[in-house]
Amino acid sequence: MTNPQQHPFPAQSRRSSRSAAEFAGTFLLVFGLIGAALLTSPDDNGRAPQPGTGLLGVALALGLAVTAGGFAFGPVSGGHFNPAVTLGTAIARRLPWRLVPLYVLSQALGGLAGAAAVFGLVSGAPGDTVGKAVAAGFASNGFDGQSPGLYGLLPVAAVETVATAILVLVVLATTHPTKGTPVAPLVIGLTLTVMLFVALPIDNASLNPARSLATAAFGGPHWLAQLWVFIVFPLLGAAIAALLYPRLFAPHDDAPAPAAPVSRRTSPGSRSQKSVAPSPDE
Repeated sequence: MTNPQQHPFPAQSRRSSRSAAEFAGTFLLVFGLIGAALLTSPDDNGRAPQPGTGLLGVALALGLAVTAGGFAFGPVSGGHFNPAVTLGTAIARRLPWRLVPLYVLSQALGGLAGAAAVFGLVSGAPGDTVGKAVAAGFASNGFDGQSPGLYGLLPVAAVETVATAILVLVVLATTHPTKGTPVAPLVIGLTLTVMLFVALPIDNASLNPARSLATAAFGGPHWLAQLWVFIVFPLLGAAIAALLYPRLFAPHDDAPAPAAPVSRRTSPGSRSQKSVAPSPDE
């Protein structure tokens, strides 16, 4: 989610800086999303009625969190905050594969920390507010009886695959080195908001395995048992998008680059020399 005209890829960031940026961005995403879902969307705060924001507030919270995180941390790590986005960018050759485990681990830990922070806040509410939140799944994703609208596995798998594919297509398009836009984080945040309007009533909207892991860890074993769905199908959607994007929207620009010519200097009594560019991802 960097400025494509100035910093196409966060090539010069250290691994530790990338890890910190992905941790912080995912923390912000989960903290904002789950905090809004548990604290501001209901019409009751546990003691008295309140004007809850409903699904609109939850969708906007995620979109705004991703937008803010993208502008703040995108120049450091690319602003993925989502293992599905990381997989998509790796398949599209926008991220070295050796960095994928670092990104995914940082995202998982950031999401768990964000959910833990919300858990701590809810624990300070009067009565058994935290117990009720955990009993309801702590805003986890689910299907069948654990779906908000009691949707089965098939529609849940479909919405996770399609919505994540759309998200990754938008990420690849807006962060393209030559065709992208400096306001990529805003466009991506708006896309997520729209996707949540569709997916929230179906399965509480994952599109992000790190987000699903974070809430299922606090929701308990019933939610953890369904977590695989919200890992497999977002990753599937991301892979589909990454394979389709260069063929549909950038067939020439995203084609494998030809090997750089090797410059050799030869002189009497001297060895041939190769010009080797430094690795850009360390």
